[in-house]
Amino acid sequence: MKISKKAQYGLRAMVYLAKHSSKEKVCPLKEISEKEDIPFDFLEKILSKLEKANLIRAKKGVQGGYFLVRKPKNIKLGEIIKVLEGEVALVRCIAKKEKHICPREKKCLTKNFWKKIQDSLISTLNSLTLADLIKK
Repeated sequence: MKISKKAQYGLRAMVYLAKHSSKEKVCPLKEISEKEDIPFDFLEKILSKLEKANLIRAKKGVQGGYFLVRKPKNIKLGEIIKVLEGEVALVRCIAKKEKHICPREKKCLTKNFWKKIQDSLISTLNSLTLADLIKK
């Protein structure tokens, strides 16, 4: 499984916001882009998705920027990845949204292995929060 640049950048931006923003202090898009070395236009699209998912909020205007909607300890990494990547599915046959029926499904000896790995990955993502990443 390969995590996309969108998810990598999105997670870095969320960590930046966790460290530097609050409802009183917002982080401008340009600042996040420069400090985290993320292309400005791409970051704008990523933050728009995170805002639609109600993980961050934008304050408009000259002194505008972004801030987290909840405390870092209440934002699970799994939420962020799901917003940016969609459902985590290591192989097609165990994807929940997948309508594909594998002709080997009844006799496949590897399906349970993939399911176990996927469940472990999802469990790990959902057990970690932004607060865990910003601890020193």
